[in-house]
Amino acid sequence: MGTLAADEKILSYNDVVLRQSDLDILSGPFFLNDRIIEFYFSYLMSSYPSDDILLVSPVVAFWIGNCPDEEALRVFMEPLNLGAKKLVIFPINDNNDVTRAEGGSHWSLLAFERNANIFVHHDSFRGANSWHAERLYASVVGFMGCSESHGRYVEYADTPQQVNGYDCGVFVIAIARAICCWYVSSGGSNGDDEDGLWFSAMKEQVTLSAVAEMRSVILRLIRSLMAV
Repeated sequence: MGTLAADEKILSYNDVVLRQSDLDILSGPFFLNDRIIEFYFSYLMSSYPSDDILLVSPVVAFWIGNCPDEEALRVFMEPLNLGAKKLVIFPINDNNDVTRAEGGSHWSLLAFERNANIFVHHDSFRGANSWHAERLYASVVGFMGCSESHGRYVEYADTPQQVNGYDCGVFVIAIARAICCWYVSSGGSNGDDEDGLWFSAMKEQVTLSAVAEMRSVILRLIRSLMAV
């Protein structure tokens, strides 16, 4: 009974349930879990409502990248309607054990932008998740309405870098927010020119000071929603 009370449900937001332990993670220097990232992705979807934008939950992204059955993957992907989306953001986790929930030790982000027909991997720890990102790319590219030869994959070397071993998930959230803000304000890129993407906006918004503040920002958001 004591354990249940200590980790009681504190908020139900869209389809995401947050617990006291999630607040504890945000309050300290800890690795973000799936629930916190899913919550903030859901919040971004609500903040930037558009049929063009999809932020994929960590659980769904992990399943897509690790599904061994092509037919099962095809059936699963159909409702996502990826071919109709203009901006899709996937969180990447380095968990290699499909039987282990909440596994892994590093987060990064893969973003697809349709006008430029490009997949961009942003990794805050020197490309540590490149293999996992390329595996997910190979799983989804055929469902985006583009082939591998046209849906380019880019490892973005100038992604802002973390200075500790636990803020990778915070970088994912901050970069996702910057990309969504860029897309809504600009209407997307003008085509194949990478200079027309979100890179400048990301560098301006995803600074070390902004990332350091991000945990507090999310905590205040959760508490404000709890008070409603």
